[in-house]
Amino acid sequence: MDERRMEPEELVQQLQEVFNRLKQKGSGPMLFIIPIVAVLLWAASGIYMVQPGEQAVVRMFGKEVGITEPGLRYRLPYPIQTHDKVNIAKVRRAEIGFRNGDAGSPGITERIPEEALMLTGDENIVEAQLVVQYVVQNPSDFLFKVKDPEQTLRVASEVALRGAVGKTTIDQTMTEGRVLVEQEVQATLQSLLDLYETGILVTQAKLLVVDPPEAVKDAFHEVVRAYEDKERLVQEAEGYRENLIPRARGRALEIIQQAEAYKERRTLEAQGDAERFTEVLEEYSKAKVVTRQRLYLEMVEEVMPNVKKYIIEGQGDGGGNLLQLLPLGSTEGVKVSNEE
Repeated sequence: MDERRMEPEELVQQLQEVFNRLKQKGSGPMLFIIPIVAVLLWAASGIYMVQPGEQAVVRMFGKEVGITEPGLRYRLPYPIQTHDKVNIAKVRRAEIGFRNGDAGSPGITERIPEEALMLTGDENIVEAQLVVQYVVQNPSDFLFKVKDPEQTLRVASEVALRGAVGKTTIDQTMTEGRVLVEQEVQATLQSLLDLYETGILVTQAKLLVVDPPEAVKDAFHEVVRAYEDKERLVQEAEGYRENLIPRARGRALEIIQQAEAYKERRTLEAQGDAERFTEVLEEYSKAKVVTRQRLYLEMVEEVMPNVKKYIIEGQGDGGGNLLQLLPLGSTEGVKVSNEE
């Protein structure tokens, strides 16, 4: 059977009841019992309870002598020993650049411009609001190494934030660079807190707001929209170029191929004409008169294909043979007359 733990308040109450009963029996025994009861009560004052998620730092005459874990604990009574309990499981938060409303005015946020306004790497001004979540890692350092660890945390957070934002452009700070800024703030802040021996462990550094100051916010957003329009137009132009260049190259290749084909055709035609001319020249060398006459008649047939033609045979040898060698198509519409 489990034995029930007695709370310190219950022990003190029982001792007081014993003291009252002895007091009712008379003053004789009280001279001896009162000091004993007082000593017992004083000794019982050293009993204390450490709740789950807490640690207690025990001091003897002001000097730390140990750290106790959760459970019912005992130390020497005051002023020999004292203890200070710290909740090490509680996730605490510090706000940079703003303060949330208290319990009487929930949801109301107060801006702190002197903390929030800072310069970016490209010499622009932004208003940044940061939330730092942390836990107590070392209760002894948290209690005794720094006079005000929470204020130290807030100042160190502001220093880390200004340093990180000062290395980043305003566009990066407000867009995809926020994650990098948060990571650098957390790393720098933890280094500073370890250097100061605050006993604090930073679990998260989160940027809530990164905006231009209220006085120039509208103008800044106009510039951002103009920049976005510029980027969109550039992308559209690049897309049009990417679409136009292949088409132009294809058209140029087509024209080149057509020119090559035309060149080949004209070359072959020229070679054919040259060969035909060579053949005609050879025939002309053999029979100049006949060849000249044949060429003439071919030209006449080509120039006047639908016109009736009359071939007049002249006197002299070879006239009849010439007509037989050079037919001019159908005999219809062709008349031959003999000159005397």
